[in-house]
Amino acid sequence: MHTLPQNLANGLLLGSMYGLIAIGYTMVYGIVQLINFAHGEIFMTGAFGGLTVYLYVLPDGVSMWIALPLMLIGGAIVSVLIALGAERFAYRPLRGAPRLAPLITAIGLSLALQQAVFNWYPNAKNDENFPQIPGGPFHIGSVTFGTGDIFLITAAPLCMAALALFVRSSRTGRAMQATAQDPDTAQLMGIDTNRIIMIAFAIGGLFAAVAGIAWGLKYGSIKYEMGFQAGLKAFTAAVLGGIGNIYGAMIGGVVLGLAETMASAYIADVPGMQQLGGSGWANVWAFVLLILVLLFRPQGLVGERVADRA
Repeated sequence: MHTLPQNLANGLLLGSMYGLIAIGYTMVYGIVQLINFAHGEIFMTGAFGGLTVYLYVLPDGVSMWIALPLMLIGGAIVSVLIALGAERFAYRPLRGAPRLAPLITAIGLSLALQQAVFNWYPNAKNDENFPQIPGGPFHIGSVTFGTGDIFLITAAPLCMAALALFVRSSRTGRAMQATAQDPDTAQLMGIDTNRIIMIAFAIGGLFAAVAGIAWGLKYGSIKYEMGFQAGLKAFTAAVLGGIGNIYGAMIGGVVLGLAETMASAYIADVPGMQQLGGSGWANVWAFVLLILVLLFRPQGLVGERVADRA
């Protein structure tokens, strides 16, 4: 049990990553009731966009304190443009189609983005080393943090709080709430629902880029296929917390991250379950948790907020 504080910290960090990505799912689903399975690849392209800025735009030897904001901007531009392009050319023409059509389109777009990076990005077939923020590691008692961990644990709650404030307090945020509640009536009241939907996709892309940069800083490398599993876990987190709910996405991510970490670390210590522990079973326990929540609380831990998804 002396490792419990470190495992709790690891679970919190992993969950914060899932939560950042899950907010993108929640934003899009809350507005247009669409599960954007390409969101994981948008997260991946944001990471590669930030790396591209560092490798091919900035001069050699530039300080990471200067490079990091520019990498965030570059990654955000790539992710937002891809998210907007997906909305305009892949999803909008199918908005009135049966729900299965945009779902299949999202899966196809996910595979297309993954293969595009695999085939066209230099050396994408191997893990790409990601630049690191200098300093660390840092110790708080028996818990050790890296500089990437500090960036993640700072960025996740700030992004969530900023988005919740934007949705609740701004005119555009109130238009988003109206569109989420009843898009036809919102349009009759003068709200440009196409613009609102594009803003939702753009915000999701922005958060995916922040998560992509955070992933590279935390783990030290990125790869073209990292978006699929991370996106699937983030979708699980969104459902776990209550899809359509900003706070629920982050809470679901944290619960999922803690459950994975604790199960991996301690399940093997339970008598008769020695074969079910370790990191290889982390995904299994994550989905076991999801099934239990859906059985006993199908609306998610926090619940979907229909009129006010902030």
